[in-house]
Amino acid sequence: MLRILKLLVFLLVIGFVALVGYAYLGNLAPEKTDVSEEVTLDG
Repeated sequence: MLRILKLLVFLLVIGFVALVGYAYLGNLAPEKTDVSEEVTLDG
């Protein structure tokens, strides 16, 4: 039982490290585009 608990903790630590690494090294920035639209004002 202790062996399974150690494996679970190990997998959780590895998963957390992988998530943090992906967040810092992955391309998570949104793409930026200019949007323009003509507006007609009734006056």
